[in-house]
Amino acid sequence: MGKRVGMEVSIAVSHAVQMARAEAIAAYPITPQTHIVEHLSSLVANGELEAEFVNVESEHSAMSACIGMSASGARTYSATSSQGLALMNEILFIASALRLPIVLTVANRALSGPLSIWNDHSDIMAAKDIGWIQVFVENGQEAYDHSIMAFKIAENPQVLLPTIVNMDGFILTHVVEAEELLDQETVDRFLPAYSPRHRMNPKHPITMGAFAMPEIYTEVKMKHQVTLMNAYDHITQVWQEWADITGRHYHPVESYKTEGAKVLLLTMGCLGEVAEVAVDELQAAGEPVGLLKLRMWRPFPFADLREAAAGAELIIVCDRALSLGGAAPPVLAEVRSAFYPLDNRPDILGFVIGLGGRDFAPGNFKDVVSQARAEAAQGSGPEYHLYGVRG
Repeated sequence: MGKRVGMEVSIAVSHAVQMARAEAIAAYPITPQTHIVEHLSSLVANGELEAEFVNVESEHSAMSACIGMSASGARTYSATSSQGLALMNEILFIASALRLPIVLTVANRALSGPLSIWNDHSDIMAAKDIGWIQVFVENGQEAYDHSIMAFKIAENPQVLLPTIVNMDGFILTHVVEAEELLDQETVDRFLPAYSPRHRMNPKHPITMGAFAMPEIYTEVKMKHQVTLMNAYDHITQVWQEWADITGRHYHPVESYKTEGAKVLLLTMGCLGEVAEVAVDELQAAGEPVGLLKLRMWRPFPFADLREAAAGAELIIVCDRALSLGGAAPPVLAEVRSAFYPLDNRPDILGFVIGLGGRDFAPGNFKDVVSQARAEAAQGSGPEYHLYGVRG
C-alpha cells in the first residue's frame, strides 16, 4: 500500500499535496515553509503534478489568488509562516466566509518584533478566529497524513471550510524523519476528484462575496459559527476512514499515560514528544503525571478535553504564544472556558514556554510540573508564568 522512506518533513508535505492531486497552488517564499512550495513548483515544472502554480508578489496576493482559483472549482493549496500569515490576514477571513475549501500549511514561527525566524505559535494564535478549521501535528508522519486528510475534510459538501495544518517551523519542517508514503491508488480511493458544490462560471453566473446589510450580517456569522462547530463530526469521520486504511488513529485530544494521573500536562505541536520523555521519567519516579495533546484547535474539542481530563486534579497548560495585555494566553483561556461550567473542575495553571524558539527540554517540563504543583497547593498565584525569563 505504501513505502517507508527517510525524508525531510517539508518534502513529505509536498508529496502529500501532489498525491492529493492539487490543481492550483499560489504561494510566496518565507522561512521556514519555503521548501514545501519550492518542491511543489519543481513537481509542477517537471510534469509530475498537473497543476497551475502561480508566482505571486506577496502572501496577501497568494491567498487572493487561491480564493479566485478555489472559487473557479480547483482543488487549491498554499503554505506560509509568521509575517506571511499576518500579511494574509485580511484575506483569510474572506476565504472562510466564502466557504472555499482551500488547504493551507502553516510552518509555525514567531512573529516580529523583534525579528525571529524560530518556532513558536504566535503566528497562528494571532489568526485563531479567522473561521478556518485548524489542526496541529507533532511529527512528519502526522504532517503527511493530515495534509491529505485536510482536502477531504475541507471539500465535504457539509463542511466547505478552508483548513490549516499547523507544523512547527524548523523543529519539524527541516528535519528528516521516517514516514510511510501511500501509493497513488490508495490516496485516489480515499480522496476522489473534487466536485465543487458552487463555482464561478461565466455561463452560469453566481454571486460570491456579496455585501451584507446589518439586518443579515449577524445571521450570516451565526451560520458560519454553527458550520464550523458542526464540522467536528465530519473531521473525526475522515480521521476514522484514514485509520481504517493506514492503522494510524487520530483524535481531537490525544492522551499519553493519563490513566490514574492526577496531574496532566497539556501541549500542542511537536513539543508533545518532548513532554512524553518528561512524563516517562516522572512516572518512573512514582509521580502520577500524564500528558494531553490538543490536535484539533478549531473547532475546539470541549467535550473531548473534559473527558480526557476526567479525574485530574491539576492541568498545566503549556502555551507557545502570549496574549499581550490579556489575562491569559490563548490555549489557557480556551481550556479554562472548557471547564468553567463544571462544579468539580480541576485547578488549571498556565505556563508560556519556548517563545522565539527557545529550547525546552524534558527537564524543563519536570520543573514546570514542580512549580505548578507547589502553586496549586498554596492556592494562589499569577494567572500564568512566562517560563525562563532572565533578569
